[in-house]
Amino acid sequence: MFADRARIFVRSGKGGDGHVSFRREKYVPNGGPDGGDGGKGGDVIFEVDEGLNTLIDFRHVRKYKAQDGEEGGKKNCRGKNGNDIIIKVPEGTVIKEAESGKVITDMSGDNKRIVLLKGGRGGNGNQHYATATMQAPKYAQPGIPAQELELILELKMIADVGLVGFPNVGKSTFLSRVTNARPKIANYHFTTLNPNLGVVDLEGTKGFVIADIPGLIEGASEGIGLGHEFLRHIERTKVIIHIVDVAGTEGRNPIDDIYAINKELEAYNADIAKRPQVIAANKTDAIYYDESGDDPVSALKAEFESKGIKVYPISAISGKGLNELLYEVYNMLEDINEEPTVFEQEYFIEEATNAYNNLPFTVEYNAEDDEYVVEGPRIEKMLGYTNLESEKGFKFFQNFLKDNGILEELEALGIQEGDSVRMYGLSFDYYK
Repeated sequence: MFADRARIFVRSGKGGDGHVSFRREKYVPNGGPDGGDGGKGGDVIFEVDEGLNTLIDFRHVRKYKAQDGEEGGKKNCRGKNGNDIIIKVPEGTVIKEAESGKVITDMSGDNKRIVLLKGGRGGNGNQHYATATMQAPKYAQPGIPAQELELILELKMIADVGLVGFPNVGKSTFLSRVTNARPKIANYHFTTLNPNLGVVDLEGTKGFVIADIPGLIEGASEGIGLGHEFLRHIERTKVIIHIVDVAGTEGRNPIDDIYAINKELEAYNADIAKRPQVIAANKTDAIYYDESGDDPVSALKAEFESKGIKVYPISAISGKGLNELLYEVYNMLEDINEEPTVFEQEYFIEEATNAYNNLPFTVEYNAEDDEYVVEGPRIEKMLGYTNLESEKGFKFFQNFLKDNGILEELEALGIQEGDSVRMYGLSFDYYK
């Protein structure tokens, strides 16, 4: 069974707790603290797998957890880092936060791998807290807690061209004829349950990718039939081939069919309905001309070519007219010459995880090390939740320093450009 939507739970690893211990060696009666640091928790990583084209695996496994970091040990032994968990998805998977439905990331284009949730940093062992006045600290830092999210995964296929049309108009036959796809073909309604991708190889061109969008009928945009489930696959396409049974073999009027499908496209997403279309008037070999001599192909052209939509009579069975249609589609794509749609990020994990906003922090100057030190639970938690390796994460970090008055306090202490600022294990040079 094809699956293009799934709901899963992901959790990063918790940072290991720092350890409290003291040297216990012969002839060293008052050994100092030697508690090791905890290990970092594992990250939750999403990665594109070119061999996947469905989200079916997520129907069976719904919870994904990275490994927690180990607790620190005696003799300054650092705890082992937790293993990351790598979740493989097909290209074109859009990852959303489940409650809000907002986009976190779109696994398409150059976005092949992303650290979605960072594992918690390990806590410091008690060796870090020895001072001249307290040489036997019995305190160690706990590890940063894990992050967790409920996610919706949606597969929106990557294709240049989308095929739309009522069931049994010949979309699957067309696709099998013009591409390397081999869809199952049968003569009954809702025949195609799987969106099919195929590559068109045209002589003298670089070719293009077509997606057959199944289950589209009247009422699809309202969830009737399978259309609502599959319409998302057309969101990235640049050109739409509208296939219609021009012979009316099932008793439907081809002109009415086109208006009905376009109405569904507009109801689902008005931008999709505005995309360039071309009409493939299929089953010309099955047209029955009665005594009136009415030509349904001419009727289609009269209705739609005045609206700027070209009509190409074809027969998917015999191959008649297919080349002319495909070269027209290729030229349309060349005229558009734009990158496929990539869904922008709407949900920022760093901003959503604001449980630390009311926690304290301190900003001080350490004359001995000639550096400014920013510490406290608020800083610790923010660093644990923020991916500083990403552009968005680093921008959030900069805004955090400004919004929480940290930059203001540093300037009040007399910080100058190029001075060092330390925040736990991280060190930065200060620049305005």
